[in-house]
Amino acid sequence: MAEYTFREVIAQAMSEEMRKDESIYLMGEEVAEYNGAYKASKGMLDEFGPKRIIDTPIAELGFTGISVGAAMNGNRPIVEFMTFNFSLVGIDQIINNAAKIRQMSGGQWNCPIVFRGPTASAGQLGATHSQAFESWYANCPGLKVIVPSNPYDAKGLLKSAIQDNDPVIFMESEQMYGDKMEIPEEEYYLPIGKADIKKEGKDVTLVSFGKIMKVAIQAAEDLAKEGISVEVIDLRTIRPLDYDAILNSVKKTNRLVILEEAWPFASISSEIAYMVQQKAFDYLDAPIKRITTPDAPAPYSAALFAEWFPKLEKVKEEIKNALYIKS
Repeated sequence: MAEYTFREVIAQAMSEEMRKDESIYLMGEEVAEYNGAYKASKGMLDEFGPKRIIDTPIAELGFTGISVGAAMNGNRPIVEFMTFNFSLVGIDQIINNAAKIRQMSGGQWNCPIVFRGPTASAGQLGATHSQAFESWYANCPGLKVIVPSNPYDAKGLLKSAIQDNDPVIFMESEQMYGDKMEIPEEEYYLPIGKADIKKEGKDVTLVSFGKIMKVAIQAAEDLAKEGISVEVIDLRTIRPLDYDAILNSVKKTNRLVILEEAWPFASISSEIAYMVQQKAFDYLDAPIKRITTPDAPAPYSAALFAEWFPKLEKVKEEIKNALYIKS
């Protein structure tokens, strides 16, 4: 075991797969000469050369479309968006081409491609750079959506995504690239569509994903000191969603709190809440609680942003509410 940062394991995962398969290449803004906007492709140009590590113009529509065509013709592109906010420029190519070509061609063409980059907020970057698009992309049949919360999961899931024959949306965070974790030296893969129980508990289930998992785990640890046992589930994959992991946990704890960094309307928490009341209603001893950002764009002001982002104390309060414990 050795300790690596999130950005280092992203580069490791891509490099390990590229050494095995010459049809895999990386393209995006500043991925080559600059070693990546977040240094998540550091050293890859030196190893693989400019034909496989490709700097692009600031033209997401163009290089997204090129990658879809390349994937249909036997290549396995990895496309880095400097942020998924910018993927909206090329979203037509992702939704109307990458996600649908296998079905529309009757299975004649696969589209093995990974679109990766940071999602959601990263501090004072303004409303147009602070949006969580997990539910947008998860809403589209044909796409798989992965949102890891730590370096170990990120490496194993990215390697699986690169080998997958379907288009995968792989969402990271600017605020996680410096996170460190011990990573096995031997090669490993993690299955797409399998949630992970980060902490076992018996009183209430807390479901989350992505960088806000740090808040979820901290809340569980704080409440354990008060005698409250919280089971923490990291979804890891948003589509396909591991419904069974959530249902099995709720049937054990009889309570559910969902935490996500996204707007509340038509969110991932909306889907989970519906599914649980549909399939495990008789197991619930309290209403399902959701914790999201306010239904408003992210503010630029540091003080306002601190109010907008889901707080640790709010998470603990809602967990206690689910248990009918007065804060």
